[in-house]
Formats: sequence, structure tokens, C-alpha cells
Amino acid sequence: MEARARAAGSAPDAKEAVAVRPRDHAEGAPGEDGRAGRRDGNPPSCSGTGPSGGAESGGTDAAEVIAEAVRDVPPAEVPRRLCGVAVRLLPLRGASVSLRAEGMPVQLGASDATAARLGEVQATLGDGPCLHAAAIGAPVLATDLADGPEARRWPVFAQQAAEAGVQAVYSFPLGNDAVCVGTLDLYSAEPRVLSPPELRTAHLVAGVMTLALMALPHAGDDEEETSWLSALAADHDEVQQAIGMIMAQLGIDADEALARLRAHAFARGRTALDVAHEVITQRKRFDRD
Repeated sequence: MEARARAAGSAPDAKEAVAVRPRDHAEGAPGEDGRAGRRDGNPPSCSGTGPSGGAESGGTDAAEVIAEAVRDVPPAEVPRRLCGVAVRLLPLRGASVSLRAEGMPVQLGASDATAARLGEVQATLGDGPCLHAAAIGAPVLATDLADGPEARRWPVFAQQAAEAGVQAVYSFPLGNDAVCVGTLDLYSAEPRVLSPPELRTAHLVAGVMTLALMALPHAGDDEEETSWLSALAADHDEVQQAIGMIMAQLGIDADEALARLRAHAFARGRTALDVAHEVITQRKRFDRD
């Protein structure tokens, strides 16, 4: 998966995120396409990091909360912990983080079941703020899924979000100017525009999440620490294998096969991963529909 960058020994300290960010991004109100603006009129880069700062109580306090949450935590636990921290620091319903992978994102962690579900919905639909943020390498701030332009841009996802009690989504790409490894997705129970201090806190959490993903152990490192990452790779491989089988069954290309897989999953209230597993275990054939 693309997120398997260089390995590091342990989880990063949150305060390092402020020091290592490549450049500051001045926050602004979202434009018509939902992207956060900069004072120079250009969107922020994929680095997912921004000016040091935090909640209304101050950036230092936010950094200390983040640092305490990830101190001495195994790498596998860091993404979920940071999702929980985001909910503590910001007026949010939930948070999730996904790795960007070929075909569809792979969920890495979430603060609760609702956030996890909405992450899976976007992966299954192949559409939504999360995938758009990863594609353009800039934050996507969908501030009103009930009555804003986002509701018209992603109508099916907006409906699913509303049914889950979520009316705004803020997606921040994770990585750097060269590569986007995933997204941090924040969910609000009401339509709202994040204030400048709230945006700075979100960027700070995204920056630490980026460091955590870059520090993930990979093949050749300690087996106990990498077993969870291997499980994620297995999920991704199942989807790719299922796509290949659907291509053979229907005589179609990979994009169409993935679209069929997603459509079948969504129509039945399932995840794409659920249906992929049925395909590779011979319990589902698309040429018999």
C-alpha cells in the first residue's frame, strides 16, 4: 500500500509535528468546491499540516493533549488514539483515518462506530469528501451536507451521513507535497464552518497522524507489530482479487468491475470488503445476477 513509507521505531511525539511541517498554511473559509483556502488564493498542499495552534485554549495545550495521548503507545494504536483526541479537542461527532490504496481507501481507525461506518460508506461509494481530498491533495470542508453545495455534489453520501446524524465532514489529506498517504476525516453533528483556531487544531492532529503513518513498521520489522498492518494489506488484496474475478466473469475492465462491486455492496447495505470476500470464496458470482 502507498502508506508503507520508511519505518521508524516508535510513535511520534505530537510536539514534533509543529517543528517538522514543511510550511505553514493560512486557513480560510471553504470555497465553492469545499476546499480550504489560503490567503494567497491557492489550496494547501497534501502535507496535512498547518500553522501551529489548537483549540480556543491555545496551540500549546492542544499539542500537550496530543502528545500525552500517543506517548508510549504501540504504532498500531496511534491512529485510533488520534481520532479520539480530535473529538476531545474539537466540537465533533467523530473522526476516522484511512490509508489511500489502489482502488479504494483502507480504514485504519475511528473514534466510534458511526465514524467507522461513514468511512466505509465513502470507500464503498467511491465518492465523498474523503476520496476527493486524497485526489486533489488539499483539505475538503463539506460544511453543510443538508442544504449546501456538498449535498448536491455527493447526494448519496450526504443522505447516508444525515441518517447517521452527521451534517458536516472535514477531510484532511495526510502526507507531503510528493505523496498523499491517506486522509483524516472529521464529522460534525451540525452544519458549521470551523473557526481559525479549530482549523489549526485539525491541521495539528493531521500533522501528527502523518508522522504516525510515515513511522508505521513494514515488512522486515518486528512481526508482532506488523501483524495488524498485514491484516490491512490482506483486506486490500481481497478487493483486488475480487475485482480480477469479476473482470473474468463479465469480460469487463478493472474500473467497471470495481464499480459493479461497489454498486452491489451499496444496494444491499453491505461494505465493498464484505462483497469482495463473498466473491473470492465463491459465494457470489456476478455472471449469475
